[in-house]
Amino acid sequence: MRGTPPEPAASLAAAAAPGEVTWMAVKDVEAAEARAAAAWGDEKRAYVQRIFSQIAPRYDLLNHLLSFNVDRRWRREAIAALDWTRRPAGRYLDVCAGTLDVGAQLARVPGFRGSVVGADFAEPMLRAGLGKAPPEVVHPVVADALGLPLAEGSMAGAIVAFGIRNLSDLDAGLREVLRVLEPGGRFVILEFSTPPSPLVRAGYHAYFHHVLPFIGGLVSGHRTAYRYLPASVANFPSGRALADRMTRAGFAGVHWRPLTLGVAALHVGVRA
Repeated sequence: MRGTPPEPAASLAAAAAPGEVTWMAVKDVEAAEARAAAAWGDEKRAYVQRIFSQIAPRYDLLNHLLSFNVDRRWRREAIAALDWTRRPAGRYLDVCAGTLDVGAQLARVPGFRGSVVGADFAEPMLRAGLGKAPPEVVHPVVADALGLPLAEGSMAGAIVAFGIRNLSDLDAGLREVLRVLEPGGRFVILEFSTPPSPLVRAGYHAYFHHVLPFIGGLVSGHRTAYRYLPASVANFPSGRALADRMTRAGFAGVHWRPLTLGVAALHVGVRA
């Protein structure tokens, strides 16, 4: 046998030469799995469902801590872009709802009289968000964004905050949201992006690839979940490319704008 296990918990990997084996530390296996899942494909679905279920208890704390609370302002801007005042008593969809932050924020907006379906396939995330809003207003539903248990044209609007890049098939997800929207309903996407400025991008990459994974792993207890985040953002389409894909999926009037020096982006499309 070639090599010595670098730590007690390790996994056997295929050897470079036939008939041999080598050792790979569990942390290396997990890191490789996170990198593979950050790309599109079937592996992504199972990985995302598992890691978000595991980090659910500390998810909200880390979101606010790691974004310096800027994520709260981004969500407010996304909710405003939803144009819910067009149908204040309508039924809205929060897709990839996580811990129901968006639905809870919308429920608290003065004048909102509607309801929100919070759909996510990681049940522990939804359970972590119970109690944030009245149950008669925000309804958590365990469901995959690629196959929503909703009738065609049944939603007055839809929103996703930091979840669209976790889909295993982005284009299928866009088409599925379009299907459940009523004519005139908006779809708002709030997602991380890569800053265009080289100076900002350098600081962003240093934080995203080194500081964030360290703090995230320390607080959540999950060594690789917060390594998946920067890798998934790196694999996600640019602002312009995402707008083009929304248009190809069938959305009309697609427009977008960067937020906070391009660290995040807000996209809006309408079902004609």
